[in-house]
Amino acid sequence: MYIGTSIFLIAVGAILKFAVTATVAGVDIQTAGVILMVVGAIALAISLMEQLLWADRRRTRAVEVEREVVTPREYR
Repeated sequence: MYIGTSIFLIAVGAILKFAVTATVAGVDIQTAGVILMVVGAIALAISLMEQLLWADRRRTRAVEVEREVVTPREYR
């Protein structure tokens, strides 16, 4: 899951928890909302950690080292 999906899960969970007042037989909508918010928060934390780990590797590859061409000295 990526960051956008995680935020979407948190938003849907918050809507189910705080905004929906309907009842469904056999399903507690508020509990489902809390579960979606928790799953979204965990996925967001994992996505951010993954982004931080890969960001370090990208920086080292993007840096180019310029080398100076050295010619041998002439002998006297």
